[in-house]
Amino acid sequence: MTQPSLHRFSVIASLLLCFVVPSSAESLKITSNPPGASVELNGALVGTTPFEKSFPGGYFHRTHTVIGQRLEHPLVARVSLAGYATREIQLTDGPMDWVDLHGHNHGQYWLFKSDHFHVDLDPIASTFTGNVAAPDSQRPASPRPELSMEETVRRAKPAVVCLKSFDGGMGSGFFVTETGIVATNAHVARGDASLLALLPSGVQLQAKVVYIDADLDIALVKVAPPSPDFVFPLLPLADLSSIHQGDAVLAIGSPGDAMLFSVTKGIVSAVGKFASAGPGTWIQTDAPINPGNSGGPLLNSRGEVIGLNTLKLIKKNVTGIGFALSSADLLAVLHRFYPALSGPPATAVETLAHASDSQDTASSPSSGPIPVSESTVSLPASTPSPEGSGQITITSDPDAAEIFVDGKFVGNTPATLKISAGPHLFLLKSPGRPDYSRMVEVPKSSKLTLKALFDPPPKS
Repeated sequence: MTQPSLHRFSVIASLLLCFVVPSSAESLKITSNPPGASVELNGALVGTTPFEKSFPGGYFHRTHTVIGQRLEHPLVARVSLAGYATREIQLTDGPMDWVDLHGHNHGQYWLFKSDHFHVDLDPIASTFTGNVAAPDSQRPASPRPELSMEETVRRAKPAVVCLKSFDGGMGSGFFVTETGIVATNAHVARGDASLLALLPSGVQLQAKVVYIDADLDIALVKVAPPSPDFVFPLLPLADLSSIHQGDAVLAIGSPGDAMLFSVTKGIVSAVGKFASAGPGTWIQTDAPINPGNSGGPLLNSRGEVIGLNTLKLIKKNVTGIGFALSSADLLAVLHRFYPALSGPPATAVETLAHASDSQDTASSPSSGPIPVSESTVSLPASTPSPEGSGQITITSDPDAAEIFVDGKFVGNTPATLKISAGPHLFLLKSPGRPDYSRMVEVPKSSKLTLKALFDPPPKS
């Protein structure tokens, strides 16, 4: 090979090397206040805060190599700690198209928004205050009287809010407590720590995202009142059993490019499961629902919320089909933070009360699924009672089960709790599986481990 040929070969080899060397790894950090919170990435438990993990450099910035690694799906982190409201973080931006210098498209990719994410967790006790107008909480002697459409709108509209994200997105919501808790769709709140809430009066307030359900398209945000003694108007929630095909309904919301707080009407077309839309009980309606209506209330003729307007069916030659998640699904979410609520979620309390008859305790050899362990990880918890406290570590198979202690939602598994000495009722719930419940006697200064082994889902 001649000298010029060797030189050309060396140049070409050097150029190729520049395009095939993979990018170096970089670290993703997730921290929380308080620390020790469980971290899930796309539903998989990966550790506790402060959390750090190495990822290819191509996950943080566009790779410049032919074989550089790219993140080919979005990533969402859930940060949870017993006694605090779970927070969800959208870690990535995307999708984006990877196009080379010759214009060839090599597929889509996502990039981390940052290499460090921090969340301040909100204590459940101080965040979820006030009262929910649940079906049985008011115990009316007879059903609410039916209202004219005009009267329904007049009464309901002050409790509806327009929610705006800081990237230009818009949706709707409505107050479910007088202290500022607003129900909306998860797809309205996801990816934002806070939103701008516009009230029908024209007042604008900050709305903090305090909870996003991992499975249902439901989120809760909290609006700070303009003054300490201010009371927000709220909407009553309907019992699922009161919703029937053919019922007249109204939808209130703020569809994009139209007037805010506008109203559409229709009927209940169907009620039931609809797997194509997702988990939950769905109400199909012909009331027009458009982008921006998401999260707003679907009201019956008595001014009660029967569902959250969530989506519309977009299909060729198909019009006038919208869907709302039922009030029963919203009540189930609210029950985690307001355990005194009655209605459909109260079945969990009934199951727990029945389980107390068995008197299973962690100190009894016959307890089976509740072995004693001396190895636990201490997590921040409430102040011990004067009578003393013990420590209990709760895990489950599968992970991420909801934990209720004495009827109060405290977080998701795995978790370690400091709890006052004495008997306590533990209920764990995992979607699609029978509930797991135990009565546990917690001795003073003890360290116990409770592992919930859920039965398989019932066969259809």
